[in-house]
Amino acid sequence: MSDLQAPLVRPKRKKTWVDYFVKFRWIIVIFVVLPISATLYFLIYLGDMWSESKSYEKRRKEHDQNVAKVIKRLKERDAAKDGLVCTARKPWIAVGMRNVDYKRARHFEVDLGEFRNILEINKEKMIARVEPLVNMGQISRATVPMNLSLAVVAELDDLTVGGLINGYGIEGSSHLYGLFADTVVAYEIVLAGGELVRATKDNEYSDLFYAIPWSQGTLGLLVAAEIKLIPVKEYMRLTYIPVKGDLQTLAQGYMDSFAPKDGDTSKIPDFVEGMVYNPTEGVMMVGTYASKEEAKKKGNKINNVGWWFKPWFYQHAQTALKKGEFVEYIPTREYYHRHTRCLYWEGKLILPFGDQFWFRFLFGWLMPPKVSLLKATQGEAIRNYYHDMHVIQDMLVPLYKVGDALEWVHREMEVYPIWLCPHKLYKAPIKQQIYPEPGFEYERRQGDTEDAQMYTDVGVYYAPGPVLRGEEFDGSEAVRKMEKWLIENGGFQPQYAVSELDEKSFWRMFDGDLYEHCRKKYRAVGTFMSVYYKSKKGRKTEKEVREAEQAHLETAYAEAD
Repeated sequence: MSDLQAPLVRPKRKKTWVDYFVKFRWIIVIFVVLPISATLYFLIYLGDMWSESKSYEKRRKEHDQNVAKVIKRLKERDAAKDGLVCTARKPWIAVGMRNVDYKRARHFEVDLGEFRNILEINKEKMIARVEPLVNMGQISRATVPMNLSLAVVAELDDLTVGGLINGYGIEGSSHLYGLFADTVVAYEIVLAGGELVRATKDNEYSDLFYAIPWSQGTLGLLVAAEIKLIPVKEYMRLTYIPVKGDLQTLAQGYMDSFAPKDGDTSKIPDFVEGMVYNPTEGVMMVGTYASKEEAKKKGNKINNVGWWFKPWFYQHAQTALKKGEFVEYIPTREYYHRHTRCLYWEGKLILPFGDQFWFRFLFGWLMPPKVSLLKATQGEAIRNYYHDMHVIQDMLVPLYKVGDALEWVHREMEVYPIWLCPHKLYKAPIKQQIYPEPGFEYERRQGDTEDAQMYTDVGVYYAPGPVLRGEEFDGSEAVRKMEKWLIENGGFQPQYAVSELDEKSFWRMFDGDLYEHCRKKYRAVGTFMSVYYKSKKGRKTEKEVREAEQAHLETAYAEAD
């Protein structure tokens, strides 16, 4: 390994009481978080069943009534006296890792808690119309039995449509369809003035349509979305491909697994992801949909990974490093949610023995703990500890720079496993907050097409190596370095994660022209917090937020005049 790639040498760190509390936090998880989580999952399931028992007509009628309530509530707001508009959802309920500190400033709440119904599944138009609190587990449970699916189904059951649209969503099919928001056909938005509009790519609200993704709900309140459906089969034929070598070799093996150099599209799989387990070993997985007739042919292996006692998926995939390349068939819905039970590999930190057979067999049915409950049961000191001693970040980088990103993570953070998931980054008619590199269509690097540059999510989730060895580690500084590297290399940082960006750097990473245009045009300024202040780390005082918003408001009015 070259000196450039070698991890930094760090001094030993003195432990505090927080270290010991985190080490034995599994006691609270076992006796408090898991039982409550299982109860909540069951109640949510009953609620979903109750919703499915209603006709689509009744659900749409209830939806219209709830939208009317939202509009009425917005019109009750006194801009001179009330705070900026936020949803009434409690801060700890969000799956993201930010503290949602913006809700600690005075704000005007609008309750969207009733928006959790699937309003229509149109098999002819291949469109699902859903409310923003519908989650991935709910929608896959409804569509997969019909041999239908959303084009992009994020892996974790609890992730909601609203969060994946306003924030960030990806899956192993994103190399074909783009990010979650790229599969949306129409948004239904309640604007600051209480107007309900439907935004599509080719109607009068097309600018709003392209501005909604990554806006964090700061342009209006999303009350429904129409999302593309695709036909699917009952099983996923999954091939596990071990790759060994240095990090650049692993990156090239990952690229070759789904982006053929000869451009032959028939070789492109339906699903792809990679997991890098250490600096010299990784496993790439490529999947294609398969019928139940094919899966059940003699000699084919079916693996029901969704059973509670099964090995955690990332550990199962790791066995390819010893036994070599192999193929198996996984039921489609179980494959979609393969990382749910162990929360990728975060479950190993939360419950160090959770992957053992005895625990999986006796208590695996209780998994996973709800992320919201994990957040609710940690105080300020624990929260700050995780920000400093733990990494949950996604680095969206051009495909050809994946090897460089892996080397950077190894040197600065030394986190393993690392998740790799490719996605198209489309060149939209209007420049969005995230955008491909200029001139990519002429370079035509591996994986690129005329209309989209291939990017990859380099998922960095775990305790860094220095922390596991008891060495000093500055999480905030590491994130600042990561953000600087992303800006210099045409990358992006999803804002569900903790960010250290100042406002100037934020708008160096993201393009704000369309976003600010829509903020002013649709009068979001002065009603909704800006996306930077909503993403900004740390507590926000009402004075700080209002001063920032007033500056934008005065600029907006000056430009309008």
